[in-house]
Amino acid sequence: MLLSYAISFIIPILIKALPIPSKAFGGGKTTLMDAIRLVLYGQRAQCASRGNLAYAAFLNQCRSRQAGDAPAQLELSFQQTLNSEPTEFRIRRTWGHLRKNDRDTLEVLENGEPKQDLIDAWDERIEALLPLGISNLFLFDGEQVKDLAEQDTLPPNVVQAVRVLLGLELPERLDADIDVLVARKRKQLAGTEQLHKLEEIEETLEGLYCDRKSVKQTLASLTNKLDFAAQTLHLAQEKYVAEGGKIAAEQAQMQAKLLTLKDQLDTQRHSLRELAAGSLPLLLVRPLLKKAEPHAHDEVRQQQYELAKDLLTEQNNALRTFATKTFTKKQAAQLADFLDQQQAQFTYTDEPAYLHLSAAQLNPLVQLLTHTLAAQRTKAKQHLKAIRQSLTDIEALERYLATAAPDEIYQKLAAQVTDAQTHQAQLQGDYARAEQRLNQVRQAIDRSKKDLQAYSQLAIDFKNTDHLLKTAAKVKATLAEFKQRLKLHKLNSLEELVTKHFLYLIRKPDFVHRVQIDTDTFSLALFDQSGHPIPKNRLSAGEQQLLAIALLWGLANASGRQLPVAIDTPLGRLDSKHRHHLVERYFPQASHQVLLLSTDTEIREEEVGRLREQGAIAREYLLNYHLQDRYTTVEPGYFW
Repeated sequence: MLLSYAISFIIPILIKALPIPSKAFGGGKTTLMDAIRLVLYGQRAQCASRGNLAYAAFLNQCRSRQAGDAPAQLELSFQQTLNSEPTEFRIRRTWGHLRKNDRDTLEVLENGEPKQDLIDAWDERIEALLPLGISNLFLFDGEQVKDLAEQDTLPPNVVQAVRVLLGLELPERLDADIDVLVARKRKQLAGTEQLHKLEEIEETLEGLYCDRKSVKQTLASLTNKLDFAAQTLHLAQEKYVAEGGKIAAEQAQMQAKLLTLKDQLDTQRHSLRELAAGSLPLLLVRPLLKKAEPHAHDEVRQQQYELAKDLLTEQNNALRTFATKTFTKKQAAQLADFLDQQQAQFTYTDEPAYLHLSAAQLNPLVQLLTHTLAAQRTKAKQHLKAIRQSLTDIEALERYLATAAPDEIYQKLAAQVTDAQTHQAQLQGDYARAEQRLNQVRQAIDRSKKDLQAYSQLAIDFKNTDHLLKTAAKVKATLAEFKQRLKLHKLNSLEELVTKHFLYLIRKPDFVHRVQIDTDTFSLALFDQSGHPIPKNRLSAGEQQLLAIALLWGLANASGRQLPVAIDTPLGRLDSKHRHHLVERYFPQASHQVLLLSTDTEIREEEVGRLREQGAIAREYLLNYHLQDRYTTVEPGYFW
């Protein structure tokens, strides 16, 4: 069985042999992303599968099982223009079986020649080329975009990238340096008693700084554990539902509902039987009854005529005698003909009487045909419809109950969910306590700083020291104002870039007029043409993802660095229109060099066709993962 992923290159990047098993990095796409990070940053690399592993343990995990004792190796080649000349750099990391404190071996070649000075200062060199703090702006995956789109506040790595791009680290470092300078001057100018007191306060501050660092590390570790716990709970809940645990938990309620449905079915059947016991079966002979109705009317009329026949004959004879005496002979004859015709209308000799209904018996027949049968037919249809619906509901509910997990399996599934929930709650409690501890340490640091400043002003009364402290305070105030103005200036430029990219990508360009970035939290806010805020939840999931991509795109542009962009899982939740915009407007323009890592369901035949028509694709490779042998082969071409 062969599992396939594909990568589409827009201007190629060379990645050499990668002996890393799927257990470490997956079937191929995430492997490439982590390999790029690992070869560039080594121990500092933020790899997806590392978690809390020590670096040596992580590298041991990355070794291919098929490699035996052979060393694992990563190699990345790229070109950089130096002094107007293209220069090729080749970074190679090699490692075998590592012990606890062992490290990999780094080699850096410039135009094929080893460079020891580059090896010794590689961390500084890569920071100058692609700082780790902003690397996620150029090496990101769909999950990062998904998290960025779903969170109301920006993730810490994106906040750090924004701070780096805004140049806020330099003023903050300068502010800290001023504090160090002031502390040194205090030591130089203070007497023995003052120096002892100052050193005591500074030692307290140093201890608090260590505590703060330790608590931050604990919070980072708990964040990873919480993510893992949330994933474990999600998997337990999915298994609980998939294997019938949810149905088993609802079994009593569903059984009660089943009994109710059966009671309703019995009620409807009883009502239908009552109708059938009445006149409802006459619907079967309704055509015969309708045919008999006019004959019954005729028979009743004939009966009425027979009762009045002698009286009418006597009256007609009297009229004839009167006409003979009073009218002319012709007129009398005409009247006699008229009377004979009228009497003939009441005489029915065509069909014999067979119903023998009286007028009192005819009325129920008319009522039955005009009202009763129609009403009972409607009721019968309603009961039959209700019976069919009840039978359908009962059958569906019985099938649903049939998939319920047995009691012992249900107990096991429920226990797994409960354990996962308990573990997550414990971690959340640990995280809350760590946050509380961090706030306490920060407050203690602020108090110590205030004590240090107050003590210095009261205990040291030298002119130079006073001048230095006052000057330092003014510089710090000026620096704070400068940092704020710098932030506003850079944020305005960044907001324009993000707005421009978002309007370029979205299919409703009139929906959003401006994107604003908060000066403190760096969270995003949207505004319409009238300046009214647009809640983020009004955006669809695809539009939120495009907003996240626009933010990353804007940050990458704001960095001023012309660097390749690698994107893993690029089209996660986008509909066809958003896909069309992203393919035609973002991928060809994201950078001068773009590496797309996708499956055939993300960049489909249609999107590949568009990119090829634009001439945007320089290289295409297919990663075939061999499930049984657990290795990946690289082949030219895409899925289509």
